Amino acid sequence: MSSKPTSTETGGERPVLTTRQGHPVRDNQALRSVGERGPATLENYQFIEKITHFDRERIPERVVHARGTGAHGYFEAYGTIGSEPASKYTCARVLNETGVQTPVFVRFSSVIGSKDSPETARDPRGFAVKLKTLDGNWDLVGNNLKIFFIRDAIKFPDMIHAFKPDPVTNRQEPWRFYDFVSNSPEALHMVTWVKSPWGIPANYREMEGSGVNTYKLVNDQGVAHLVKFHWQPKQGVRNLTAAQAAEIQAHDTGHATKDLYEAIERGDYPEWEFAVQVMSDDDHPELDFDPLDDTKRWPEDQFPLLPVGRMVLNRNPDNVFAETEQSAFGTGVLVDGIDFSDDKMLQGRTLSYSDTQRYRVGPNYLQLPVNAPQEGARARTNQRDGQMAYAVDDGGTNKHINYEPSSLGGLQEAPKPAREYRQWVEGHLGRYQTSRTLDDYRQAGERWRTFEEWERDELVKNLGDDLRQCPEVIALRMVWHFWHCDETYGRRVAEAAGIDLEKARALQPLPGKPAPKQHRAVPAYTDGTPEGTARQSEPATAK
Repeated sequence: MSSKPTSTETGGERPVLTTRQGHPVRDNQALRSVGERGPATLENYQFIEKITHFDRERIPERVVHARGTGAHGYFEAYGTIGSEPASKYTCARVLNETGVQTPVFVRFSSVIGSKDSPETARDPRGFAVKLKTLDGNWDLVGNNLKIFFIRDAIKFPDMIHAFKPDPVTNRQEPWRFYDFVSNSPEALHMVTWVKSPWGIPANYREMEGSGVNTYKLVNDQGVAHLVKFHWQPKQGVRNLTAAQAAEIQAHDTGHATKDLYEAIERGDYPEWEFAVQVMSDDDHPELDFDPLDDTKRWPEDQFPLLPVGRMVLNRNPDNVFAETEQSAFGTGVLVDGIDFSDDKMLQGRTLSYSDTQRYRVGPNYLQLPVNAPQEGARARTNQRDGQMAYAVDDGGTNKHINYEPSSLGGLQEAPKPAREYRQWVEGHLGRYQTSRTLDDYRQAGERWRTFEEWERDELVKNLGDDLRQCPEVIALRMVWHFWHCDETYGRRVAEAAGIDLEKARALQPLPGKPAPKQHRAVPAYTDGTPEGTARQSEPATAK
């Protein structure tokens, strides 16, 4: 049985949340940004203090994504995005030039568990790709699912704390997970995915990948489009039920690592098609969700998956520690033609990911061969020294000069492009939460209706088992949420959890949250299958 909090732990006057400097935190839900959809600012002290401390909470393994495996391979561009030349959307050579095999290193992982946790865990899977292009590295760091639990990076430490083991019992307690989720309706969509069979991929070869965040593609005329990146496995998609995962875990805690390694060794190289969704770079008020919101999918009937290239993994690492464990990825590692959007998760991750690598591996982690750019794009900086520095950058014509500008040689700036992408930014600086929140319920309900019946049964069983271990106040709120996603969804979860549906329905909306409408709309995906992927029609165990 789980350890539930007692009334003495939950009652009484609650102390005020502060920063580590003792300043009261008056808004712990949103970064400071220029307007509701504008960029975040560097002076987000509360966020920077919070996220940099979070990055340093565990040593030496990764705070998240500790359990993982990796492989080498290559990427080839088709030179087109759908039926259009890729150059219409981007000046990135890696997406424009055909006939070039760009070296890649990919690390697959689970999120919450430690380095030796089982690969059958119900957990999103990390899907991180380092493309060593002719113009330097491009890291595309994402997950197997196309969405995430939260939409503002300031909530990431809270989310992971709630999902990680209880600091007192050292166990992952369901009530902690649902306590956070019940107060964060934006997470309902991701919960619906993760608690279904999609929460346990059969292996790494037969799962999708997604950049999750919204980026921008920029062409040589300085015109930008919003973009989502996706990896579609040519092997098809397979997932496991809880019972199938338990059966595998009974005799193998690393089945997915074994599966990938053995497939590559026997020459059965896994392959993914790289595809994008694009839309114009504006607010899109016609949509009932914000395109920058990572908790939402862009409907594929409106924004189809457009093929861009393919990726093949054909070589296992020679040494797991040197390559897989010391591989380091960051969402800020982009090439010309690919740019940041004002996605608040992306902006927060861009600081956090590289910061945690400097802490975990060291300030010179980019000197390691697995992380260094390819020889044709050799790094040349004026950065020197630091722990474990073993190479000195080529400083140009004068090795004495490690600064810029100089009249005596050294490095110089690259030529500026003929046309640069420039974003107009105007707004009041403050803390904003997205105002388009009705889709927090619509897309979750839509996903419920498009699952196959066996997937719904598995989802309801998993949620019911969890909610029976939660305090009633949390279980009632979760049923209230699910009922607003879909009447049948809420009713079936209530029955599985032993919850009085009428008592749950009588709850008032969360403080500060608008009253949601109950959604029973026509589903956007008629069979629950993402476009362009093969998929099992019934439960299947891993090979």
